Amino acid sequence: MSQPFGIADILAGAMMTALTAYALLAGADFGGGVWDLLARGDRQARQRELIAHAIGPVWEANHVWLILVIVLLFTCFPPVFGRLAIALHVPLTLILIGIVLRGSAFTFRSYGGDDEPAQRRWGRVFASASLVTPLLLGVGLGTVAAGRIRPPTGQSFVADYIAPWLSPFTVSVGVLALILFAFLAAVYLTVEATEPDLQEDFRVRALAAGLVTFVSAMTTLVLAHDEAPLVWNGLVATPKALAVHLLTGCAAVLALWALWRRRYRLARGAAIVQVTLILWGWGLAQYPYLLPPSTTIHESAAPLFTLQLVLGALVVGAVLLFPSLAYLLRVFKGSRGQPH
Repeated sequence: MSQPFGIADILAGAMMTALTAYALLAGADFGGGVWDLLARGDRQARQRELIAHAIGPVWEANHVWLILVIVLLFTCFPPVFGRLAIALHVPLTLILIGIVLRGSAFTFRSYGGDDEPAQRRWGRVFASASLVTPLLLGVGLGTVAAGRIRPPTGQSFVADYIAPWLSPFTVSVGVLALILFAFLAAVYLTVEATEPDLQEDFRVRALAAGLVTFVSAMTTLVLAHDEAPLVWNGLVATPKALAVHLLTGCAAVLALWALWRRRYRLARGAAIVQVTLILWGWGLAQYPYLLPPSTTIHESAAPLFTLQLVLGALVVGAVLLFPSLAYLLRVFKGSRGQPH
């Protein structure tokens, strides 16, 4: 029997909002690392300089959204946090290592002097971590969506802690996350670039990534039929599913059309809407379960008093956080005068 919408749902929505912000901001930073790895041709050095210039001022601040997700999950839904931390401790540890390595490598490459061999080594670490980390993030989300978070059986380490997050569906979600992040990064970089040839380089990459995203999303949806039936039904068999699919498809087509016509700011807005709808489509398909197929938001929520305190702290924090982030973006991103 469904429970009425309440404070636990609001906090779950806040968690989903923070996850979306992380995908749109930090996800694009990871995507920038992918294009850093794939930089080719006579302009590869300038492509990498543009990526570093775009990421440099904001990449640390973008991780505030992941921290918020973790804090909300730990405080408001502790049983879910505990089960995830145990069942997914291997990919979560690898994700943490990847985030640390990526940030350290980016810093050492940017400020470590002019030693070319060292620069290349740090560049490879930065790019490799940018490739693996979003893949593992997507795999983790796919494991949750597939309902593969189960108590340990004691059968073997592999059976309990490796096999649950390695399946065709979970890997396909990881690949989709990686491609989406690369797509976002390429679109953002068309706006960041001031030189027409660099804009054209990333325009071509964005168009290619956008088309590959469609193929990857369809593959993931097909695999969900057998491995993630709850999500499959939510995405296909419910009245809201059609609206979500139509809006997502329109945003995707608009993004590709805008890229084709070199309307880069319009493409950026459409890409943001597309990725947001993909994430929220998954969230709505899974609602009200935090851990399918049985653990709901209300069943796993902390006591009401705790939720009320967290919601109050969240409101106060938002009053401080949003103006600070807006000012940061205005200082480092608002004076470039990019062409449309």
